[in-house]
Amino acid sequence: MKLVNKYVDKYGTGHVTLRPEDDEDMWHLYNLIQQDDLVRAPAIRRVQNVSATGSTESHRVRLNLTLQVSPNATSSSNSSASPTTASLHISGRVTSENQHVKLGAFHTLDIESNRDVRIEKTEGWDSIALSRVQESCIPGRGAEVGAVVIGEGTAAFCLLSQHLTLVTHRLSVPIPRKASAPGTAQHEKAMVKFYAALYDAFTRHIPYATPGLRAIVLASPGWTRDGVYDWIVGEASRRGDKSLAKSLREKAVKVHVSSAHVHSLVEVLKSPEIVAQLKETKFAREGIVLDKFFRMLGVDEMRAWYGPDHVSLAADRGAVGTLLISDELFRASDPKLRKKYVQLVEGVQQKGAEVVIFSSMHESGQQLNQLTGIAAILTFPLDVEVVEAEEKEAKEEERIRLEQGLDGSGGG
Repeated sequence: MKLVNKYVDKYGTGHVTLRPEDDEDMWHLYNLIQQDDLVRAPAIRRVQNVSATGSTESHRVRLNLTLQVSPNATSSSNSSASPTTASLHISGRVTSENQHVKLGAFHTLDIESNRDVRIEKTEGWDSIALSRVQESCIPGRGAEVGAVVIGEGTAAFCLLSQHLTLVTHRLSVPIPRKASAPGTAQHEKAMVKFYAALYDAFTRHIPYATPGLRAIVLASPGWTRDGVYDWIVGEASRRGDKSLAKSLREKAVKVHVSSAHVHSLVEVLKSPEIVAQLKETKFAREGIVLDKFFRMLGVDEMRAWYGPDHVSLAADRGAVGTLLISDELFRASDPKLRKKYVQLVEGVQQKGAEVVIFSSMHESGQQLNQLTGIAAILTFPLDVEVVEAEEKEAKEEERIRLEQGLDGSGGG
């Protein structure tokens, strides 16, 4: 993402102009743009002109439009898991009239790569939104891991960046069952066909020579990954592709997973083979922290809380050591609800807690979403039932005090 222009004062009032360049940038915009925001971007309108003779001529006009975003009017192909193409559509009422579009007319903006988007927040820019702008504009971003999750005749090719898991290609080649054709010419012929198709797909969909790609993961149940690795290295040598052979020798990591599905990438990111290589990356950190939470939940559930209400109670008591929160919660259609989560994050940060914001476009983020989207590892144990009883008692005491105060003022 390119930061074209930014003016935000200390009160959060102002605007930011961004230029998206790739799929991940579209994902950032999808998370940045909220209900009631003013968004200005290029649009195309079909305009009809009526001549003096009464004939009608229609043509398309490119112009800049400013919309106030309607509730639930931001959609993206990235809103579902593992997209292959990113696009972003913003709907709302036009707030700046021009000769082709009337004020208040309903319109949809199709956000395009390399086109400037200006965002002004009516509720003001909060710390979460400003942090995402800053993250999205860090130079040198891009895919850091290329992964191939391999099954018996199947393969899913994935690219993992800081905020996005992108499935770039899926491959399926029928393989005869080993029970019916073990070691037969038919089985071997099918495997050769599978390896050849996988090699061609690998060279097209994994940017193995890119300097920013830190690891190439070959993951599978069983030992299929070893056969794939040997085939690709051998075929690269046979074809004289020294770059591919070198990249595999330097970057390839073979990892066992329980199933040949994309969600197995969570296992991959926790495997000792690549934790050391990827410990500085955001998505690896997410996997490690989520794994730590689940282990704590199994060992000492009084130090592993989840759910908005329970985590808020733990935060009020200064007990949160690590806060796990999904970026999906910051897309709440109700601005008050978003503000609640922002204040929660800022509050625990001020008390010295670590905050990990999970991307719901990574498998770890999707797992956290299944767990309400928010969890916390506590620095000391707290009994949920005891805390809830204390809260109930405190509220009852407050209610009695208020009633007595009102009675006292009425008697005076």
